[in-house]
Amino acid sequence: MQRLDLAAIAPTPWKNGGGATRELACWPPGAGTGAFDWRVSVASVAASGPFSAYPGVERQIMLLAGDGFHLQAPGGALDHRLDQPWQPLAFAGELAVQCRLLGGASTDFNLMLRRGRWQGRVQVLRQACLPGSTPAGLCLVLAGLWRRGGDMLTAGQGLWWSSAEAGAELAPQAGPGADEPVLAWVGLARI
Repeated sequence: MQRLDLAAIAPTPWKNGGGATRELACWPPGAGTGAFDWRVSVASVAASGPFSAYPGVERQIMLLAGDGFHLQAPGGALDHRLDQPWQPLAFAGELAVQCRLLGGASTDFNLMLRRGRWQGRVQVLRQACLPGSTPAGLCLVLAGLWRRGGDMLTAGQGLWWSSAEAGAELAPQAGPGADEPVLAWVGLARI
């Protein structure tokens, strides 16, 4: 079980200059963009432009902050306004996707799965869960406070794992003046 903190992860600027990505976890560790089996990241989109193509990869994206963007691919293969936070969208990585900002810069959560190797999906949880209950996965606090044993996690913090392991429950915590606890959950399994 690995702990992560988005604030401590340096962003990697995109080659096209339209944004930057913070990689939360990747399997196998250190695999480049053409060699990963699965990858979870948070991206800051600062300008309209094309998304990178990832042939053989299934993608899921979810708006975290900002006005969002309109995603389109040729022939109507994709035509979606991603303007509501915490609503995952799935699409094929090989699509030639154009992104048009609907306002200012936006931030999104991304899951990429190598087709035929891993399966999983992005979910938004408001109830207790069990990190390590799937063969691999990741959870990221979106809002509020979450407790796992004696450890408290706040927005931008989370956990990831690469093998199933018994462990403590991660539970939402109510508090005066605290935001409603919300968690991004990605449970992964080999195909």
